[in-house]
Amino acid sequence: MVAPIKTALLSLVLLVTTQAPLAMAAEPQPQHAIAMHGTPKYPADFDHFNYTNPDAPKGGIVRRWALGTFDSFNPFIIKGTPAAGVGLIYDSLMVKSEDEPFSQYGLLAESVVMPEDRSWIRFKIREAARFSDGKPVTSDDVIYSFKLLREQGNPFYRAYYADIEAIEAIDDRTVEFRFKPSQNRELPLIVGEVAILPKHYWQDRDFSSPSLEVPVGSGPYLIDSYDPGRALTYRLRDDYWGHDLPVNRGRHNFGQLRYDYYRDTTVALEAFKAGEYDFRQETSSKNWATSYNGPMFDNDKILRDEIRHSNPTGMQAFILNSRRPLFADSRVRQALAYAFDFEWTNKNIFYNAYTRTHSYFSNSEMAATELPDAEELKILEPIRDQLPTEVFTQVYRAPNTDGSGKLRQQLRQGLRLLKQAGWQIKQGKLTNANGQTFNFELLLVQKEFERVVAPFIRNLKKMGIDVRIRIVDVSQYINRLRSFDYDMMVYSYGQSNSPGNEQREFWHSDMADIQGSRNLIGIKNPAIDYLVDQVISAPSREQLVLRTRALDRALQWNHYLIPQYHINSYRIAYWDKFGMPDTRPLYSLGFDTWWLKPGADSNGGSHP
Repeated sequence: MVAPIKTALLSLVLLVTTQAPLAMAAEPQPQHAIAMHGTPKYPADFDHFNYTNPDAPKGGIVRRWALGTFDSFNPFIIKGTPAAGVGLIYDSLMVKSEDEPFSQYGLLAESVVMPEDRSWIRFKIREAARFSDGKPVTSDDVIYSFKLLREQGNPFYRAYYADIEAIEAIDDRTVEFRFKPSQNRELPLIVGEVAILPKHYWQDRDFSSPSLEVPVGSGPYLIDSYDPGRALTYRLRDDYWGHDLPVNRGRHNFGQLRYDYYRDTTVALEAFKAGEYDFRQETSSKNWATSYNGPMFDNDKILRDEIRHSNPTGMQAFILNSRRPLFADSRVRQALAYAFDFEWTNKNIFYNAYTRTHSYFSNSEMAATELPDAEELKILEPIRDQLPTEVFTQVYRAPNTDGSGKLRQQLRQGLRLLKQAGWQIKQGKLTNANGQTFNFELLLVQKEFERVVAPFIRNLKKMGIDVRIRIVDVSQYINRLRSFDYDMMVYSYGQSNSPGNEQREFWHSDMADIQGSRNLIGIKNPAIDYLVDQVISAPSREQLVLRTRALDRALQWNHYLIPQYHINSYRIAYWDKFGMPDTRPLYSLGFDTWWLKPGADSNGGSHP
């Protein structure tokens, strides 16, 4: 499960409301929540999530920052650059709790009915649910949202919801989804995650084009004002229909949220220290080690903290575009990994802040860290002849060094692999039998990352490989990713505690040629396809873990990317104006559960 980001468009089959619902021998009963595996943690009469404070005060202005610019309030399409935080204006049928691996509780939906075989699911929409213009949320809006997103939205929606067979409006407030017989056990839960859009607003507008016309939503916030490309402010709705729901108590406490845009991350950091905005989550180890100091930190006007979390950290890596002939051979991809000296980089650039990543599901029980056991072998055996032999005989570890910066042995190993693939150094240049030299472009969006990749590029040069760095702005970067216009880049594949349909979007052959998909590597591998389907159809938590480990191994040993590093904590800094619950969520930072201290001023701190 992962929250969202063009072959012929698929039409959603909509059954007319005159048709009777699917007959059931024993009708399941309405529930307040559903879980991927097991039962939900919170009972039907729960008052609030444990990680919220239901008595948190509401109001005040909080300022945040964003990088680049924006030209659209539509985050559901592949065109344009959507505004930061725009998801705040939308609600979904269900909402995920952040202290369970994957359980959903009613938001727009007051109840949900699902049979044991998960072949269909039925939602009852709350009578009080309203869009921001006062019109009620109905079954037609749910049906229209899925039709619109699958036909005109990001290709992600077509892949993610491919197994929906039909949607039927039972009545104005009851909508039923029916699913193809695919063993896609996650699907009933993830249909509850989609933002529900107002049919009356969008039916006469062009959904497929970016726009700065302020849309109608059903969520807790409205777009209050904006300066195109520079800033925007969200305002908490006075008439928000769902403010007192158990899933919302203690959340959405800020009266206004303002995002200011910066073109440069260094300027943005200095602006934070000067009091131009209130909260910052730091991703740079150098900044964290060297820049969070000064009088405002000494006198506790600005606080800093590292908060450990239980989330899978996923995979951040150098992504190789295997659509390029240069990177089509797995031996070539494997060889380049020997040029990345993580140990030296961590010590000399990162202040030893990071851990080397080896797994696509690092920091979780789903990471393949030992040889496959008997139960996992049952999953792998049907495709044994389609997998690298190492899947069965070795535990994958990314190449390591002693941290001295001397890589002669590692680079020799890389060159041996390159020679097997038909490349040799001639006159200092890596060259193949056709006289082609080995050179490519490394695409970046943050100039600060140049210092991280520079040692890697120097090591590649020792192998006769010429690499050019290309730094582009955010809009151009997004467009190049969507059109697969890159050789190598740095990218992070986020993962959840319940992997599922998003794995199809990441790795499945069907997505490799659909521009805008997240199969950025261009993987077309029947064995990977098989394992993705196995993950999606996992009947239990135990099987999900085993099948995800099997997928992890297959991805690792095909050498699709060069793993980098991860950290299992949030590094945050904030002006001393916030209150927060005593209990933190296990699987998120929980910023939407914070509040402003009474009397907190706009520059941080509190009035006496």
